[in-house]
Amino acid sequence: LSTAPAHMLLAGILLKMGGYALLRMNAGMLPDAHATFAPLLVILGVVNIVYAALTSFAQRNLKRKIAYSSISHMGFVLIGIASFTDLGTSGAMLQMISHGLIGASLFFMVGCTYDRTHTLMLDEMGGVGKKMRKVFAMWTACSMASLALPGMSGFVAELMIFVGFATSDAYNPVFKVCVIFLAAVGVILTPIYLLSMLREIFYGPENKQLVEHEELVDAEPREVFIIAALLVPIIGIGLYPKMLTQVYDATTSQLTAKLRASVPSLVAKAADKTVALRAPAIESSKF
Repeated sequence: LSTAPAHMLLAGILLKMGGYALLRMNAGMLPDAHATFAPLLVILGVVNIVYAALTSFAQRNLKRKIAYSSISHMGFVLIGIASFTDLGTSGAMLQMISHGLIGASLFFMVGCTYDRTHTLMLDEMGGVGKKMRKVFAMWTACSMASLALPGMSGFVAELMIFVGFATSDAYNPVFKVCVIFLAAVGVILTPIYLLSMLREIFYGPENKQLVEHEELVDAEPREVFIIAALLVPIIGIGLYPKMLTQVYDATTSQLTAKLRASVPSLVAKAADKTVALRAPAIESSKF
């Protein structure tokens, strides 16, 4: 019995409950505590991205490789939540929605592949792209979405988080540079392990034992429809992200303003800015 539906629910919905709780409960209900522990959240996010990417790179089991890849991408959500910017918080929300679609599609493809090969070990695969061309095309499209190809939702979400954190005035420049550099390492590792995974499954000489003992039929219309139903919103969000961000931007802006009011340095900067803006008005009123 394939466990793909259960993994699709885990990656697509349950994994996002932690990120939602951080936004709705930690940041929404305890803004002062969130402001205190935000730097730790950023550090955990960076560790999450790099460590899980390296772990995924080392996996020989297909399902475990996708699972660790899924965990790695959730690290961007932590950085976005702790950015104290409208763009970063909005990017964290978009990353959760985007990754829900991408993670579900990848685990569905794992299930499709296992139903045909009856193995999850990459060492036992190879060259199956010759007989399963539609599966190969769907795997490639889902992998491109996962590695944040421009034009797909993952690229927009990660770019928003990067720019949101880079423009944040809540952290000193050295800390921001270190975080962005390490997160970029995770972004670079993602295409390496995903493209090498595709190479091991579909390229190269066929595994004669696998081809002889298993019926490697191509994707059925039902499977093509399921992947298309997931890829359409992924590409749609990537081309026009405002379609989704406008739904929650008002809420994330209110949340960010509430969080910024809990950071003493940001409150002081806001007060100085207000005084500077009022000074010319006061001077002109004297005349």
